[in-house]
Amino acid sequence: MAAALRLGLTGGIGSGKSTVASQWVKLGARLIDADVLARATTAAGGAAIPKIREVFGPALLSAEGALDRDKMRQLAFTDATARARLEAIVHPLVGDAIAQAAQQATAAGATHIVFDIPLLVESAHWRRNLQQVMVVDCTTETQIQRVMQRNGLSRAEVENIMAAQTSRTQRLRAADVVLFNDGIHLDELALQVQQIAKQFGL
Repeated sequence: MAAALRLGLTGGIGSGKSTVASQWVKLGARLIDADVLARATTAAGGAAIPKIREVFGPALLSAEGALDRDKMRQLAFTDATARARLEAIVHPLVGDAIAQAAQQATAAGATHIVFDIPLLVESAHWRRNLQQVMVVDCTTETQIQRVMQRNGLSRAEVENIMAAQTSRTQRLRAADVVLFNDGIHLDELALQVQQIAKQFGL
């Protein structure tokens, strides 16, 4: 049996990456979502919680014992090291979970595995372990407007989030395939994903 194609999927906040990921699943690809796995580690009872309590104290946990994301976001804006300390706890756990999920997908006979990884471009490790990288792209203004509408955040808050991510230029430079998701309808987006998937034998 041929090895599964390992496709990295990434894009900035508000690019429509999650929508594209769902289209891949409809076409039969197996999806491994790093954000979902990261949230599992920081949920109540998650693998990262004991270390988060040790490093940040109980004030950063919700009443249920999960990471309080709003408090962590506020802390990260005032303490430049907070995000790096959190990532040092969460990222190794997520990496292990991704590897385990990939093994399970391969064992189940998956021919195409899509790795939805927000920090793919920042990580040399991921680029080495993927055969292709697909970037979902749109203009910066479109990103801002989508996230403001979707999350109810102010422009400044969205711009702060985007500033913490890799730049659009860096993402595009890392791409093998670019899907420009701006000013198009959902059915047109689905057709573009279908055409790209066909190129990859799906």
